[in-house]
Amino acid sequence: MASSAEITSQEYISHHLTNAKMCMADGGVAFNKACTDAGFWTLHVDTLGWSIFLGMVFLYIFRSVAKKAETGVPGKLQCAIEMIVEFVDDSVKSSFHGKNPVIAPLALTIFVWVFLMNAMDWVPVDLIPTLAGLVGIHYIKSVPTTDINMTLALALGVFWLIIYYSIKVKGIGGFIKELSVQPFGHWTLYPVNFVLEVVTLLARPLSLALRLFGNLYAGELIFILIATMGVWQIFGPHFLWAAFHLLVIPLQAFIFMTLTIVYLSLAHEDH
Repeated sequence: MASSAEITSQEYISHHLTNAKMCMADGGVAFNKACTDAGFWTLHVDTLGWSIFLGMVFLYIFRSVAKKAETGVPGKLQCAIEMIVEFVDDSVKSSFHGKNPVIAPLALTIFVWVFLMNAMDWVPVDLIPTLAGLVGIHYIKSVPTTDINMTLALALGVFWLIIYYSIKVKGIGGFIKELSVQPFGHWTLYPVNFVLEVVTLLARPLSLALRLFGNLYAGELIFILIATMGVWQIFGPHFLWAAFHLLVIPLQAFIFMTLTIVYLSLAHEDH
């Protein structure tokens, strides 16, 4: 917890919201404060590390359950995995109206991976930074989705799939025509339509990224603010906010998955 004799609340909050950075400076590898002026080519190694680790956890758990799956009475873990798979499958069937075997696995990956990254928000805010400090790591953020770079990367991946399937299903001419002939039907307004539709298309990944980032960043910030109250907050505000996140964390993963399915469904519609 923050101690006023050692560190101010502002410094405590700033420290917990700072990523572990790595960059190239003066011909060598530099870290953290040395990367302040490195610009675009700065890696947030904590975001990369935690997201890759949680992705591997997802793959390991689902692969293990799939290999050990039995036709009889399933164990608790197998039952939980089957419920998740059925839930995602139902979401795809209700929202995706094309035919593509990639969509359901993609939706499952997005939902579980984003959920696991969001779930790091339940870890006490001082635990991982304290453990990291024991081995000389001064900055670390353990919730990848509180980093706009992570949520933008996810959203851009979805965006490129939208473009890819739009062109694959409709052709380049059909895709451009779709952007040009609506919402106004007269040919003189086609340029206006094109501008409006392009803005709408570009807004999709931006809204995906900012929605996920904003909700998780705000949640993490409130956890940190609560932590500045002292040890007693664990039994009051911290517990209540963590309980509220039982809804927020899976809900944000579900929204990201659902919008991805809807956007890809629109990309597969050939009018």
